[in-house]
Amino acid sequence: MLQCKNITKRFGTFTAIQDINLDIPEGKIFGLLGPNGAGKTTLIRIINRITIPSAGSVWYNGVPMTDEVVRTIGYLPEERGLYKKMKVGEQCLYLARLRGMSTAEATDELKKWFVRFGIQSWWNKKVEELSKGMAQKVQFITTVLHRPRLLILDEPFSGFDPVNAQLIRNEILHLRDEGATIILSTHNMESVEELCDEIALINRSKVVVAGQTDAIRREYGDNRVELVYSDAEGRHTEVIAIEGDPNAALREVLDRGVTIHSWRELVPRMNDIFIKLVTEKE
Repeated sequence: MLQCKNITKRFGTFTAIQDINLDIPEGKIFGLLGPNGAGKTTLIRIINRITIPSAGSVWYNGVPMTDEVVRTIGYLPEERGLYKKMKVGEQCLYLARLRGMSTAEATDELKKWFVRFGIQSWWNKKVEELSKGMAQKVQFITTVLHRPRLLILDEPFSGFDPVNAQLIRNEILHLRDEGATIILSTHNMESVEELCDEIALINRSKVVVAGQTDAIRREYGDNRVELVYSDAEGRHTEVIAIEGDPNAALREVLDRGVTIHSWRELVPRMNDIFIKLVTEKE
């Protein structure tokens, strides 16, 4: 659906991103990862045509990205921005109209979202009366209200308590299941494992690794499994390294005359892979 081809962005003598190539598939959640200052936000701004690349191009469904397409994207920036003196309902309707929705259509959709999020009583509150987390709920709704086919969410969980963070995760999965393509920029590695079908890790302006999340986790594993078994002395847990055929290793354990209760591959967490790749480059 979305391709970034050889994108480079320079600010004077500083190179923010260099020769970025990404292929983001339709109907998937694509995690855009990296430490602070790696170039993620610069790339997002280039996709949204807020910033023009020094070299390279962005393609959407096989053609170069245009302003018309950008107007259909749902973009939740890391920098939150609602008009503090406006009432919540008034603010939501205003932003919906900017996305081409009629007042009647927007009102109908907003009522459904307000019920889903349990915020019906907020309609006539002023934005300045809301906590940071409450305001983020409102901004998330205004981002997805027009049902965009492409969503870009930059740190969508920032400031949320665990309950509301899970609420947003569930909505992101629901949007993906309805066919939306989602670019998710986050430092929350737990959310990456739970949500992202594919990821790209950017560090020091370059893509360090990209691909399917599960495949990357296995690639950086060390072929170890956790084995729980019982023998004459009782129940035991053992971690063994697998070299070659895993079935042969299992048979070797069975030859001890033990009863196997479970056999679990030990796959590294994305947090560990993130730290490993970033610190190696440092």
